Amino acid sequence: MDSLTHIVLGACIGEVVAGKRLGKKAMFWGILTQSLPDIDFVASFWMNPANDLLAHRGFTHSFLFIALVAPLLALAADRWHRPHNYTWRKWTLFFALEMLVHVVLDACNAYGTGWFEPFSHYRVSFNLLFVADPLFSIWPFIAFMVLLFSRTNYAARRKWAIASFILSAAYIGISVINKTSVDRAVKAEAQHQGIAWKRYFSTPTPLNNMLWFVVLEDEKGFYTGHRSVWDKGPDTALLHYKQRHEDYLEPVKDVEDLHRLIRFSQGYYIIDKYDSTLVFNDLRFGQMLGWQDPEARFVFHYFLQKPDENSMVIQRGRFTNWNKEAVSLLFRRMRGLK
Repeated sequence: MDSLTHIVLGACIGEVVAGKRLGKKAMFWGILTQSLPDIDFVASFWMNPANDLLAHRGFTHSFLFIALVAPLLALAADRWHRPHNYTWRKWTLFFALEMLVHVVLDACNAYGTGWFEPFSHYRVSFNLLFVADPLFSIWPFIAFMVLLFSRTNYAARRKWAIASFILSAAYIGISVINKTSVDRAVKAEAQHQGIAWKRYFSTPTPLNNMLWFVVLEDEKGFYTGHRSVWDKGPDTALLHYKQRHEDYLEPVKDVEDLHRLIRFSQGYYIIDKYDSTLVFNDLRFGQMLGWQDPEARFVFHYFLQKPDENSMVIQRGRFTNWNKEAVSLLFRRMRGLK
């Protein structure tokens, strides 16, 4: 998730777990520890983009990292705050909980999270939330503001934080329901159209959990489309076929970046040519305004023959060409097709 969400959520967890003993210092420690797994961003300063993609949400988002770091950080905190009579064991559990919530929440996005590094490179992705979803984050943000500006003896502090957890968890629950509904409808649509697919995934479009980007893989490519939970007809995802174009990779088959990208994409990729330049598209991140143009370019596009032009490869396509009309079309499509 975005950094702001981790900050406010970390502060709220800190208040609930340790606020009575530590006061507002618990919020500080919560923010610090909740944000700690994202320390892997420093890798971008010396790694090329392809390597950085695998480094991010890798070892620092693993269970082993939590098991190693939580006790060490607890040792430092215990020495710093000994007058508070908060034991090393409690510090360890507090910090482990913060980091565990971070890595579980990140697994709700499409990126993939390395829970089992370094023993397994498998990335966990539940595809339940867009990386920044205001309807998920607003509740801990409101609670954070209350905690920040209220006195430590304000009786309802913990209630505000707990209420924010309940509302955000409920939103994830709604996402599960919506995803299940969309998946069922799209698979029925594929059967109705006679599409033989072997793998499938769906992921929410930006800033909501009602309109979903869907992908079905067959032997040579992918069917992609968008489906709203409010769509009424059986064939409203409007699936469009895109070939994988493996043959395009012959000139770059020995490029190390290519193999890293294939691993990162979990096999959900197609190869295109932009002005004779080979482009690796990771389908998991959706299309740029794909709900209004099914032939739109993909958010994640990596220039295989121009490696120096791939900075911010994840972020650069997320909100490209967004304007008032694009937002209006998004909300219109969210409301469903009849």
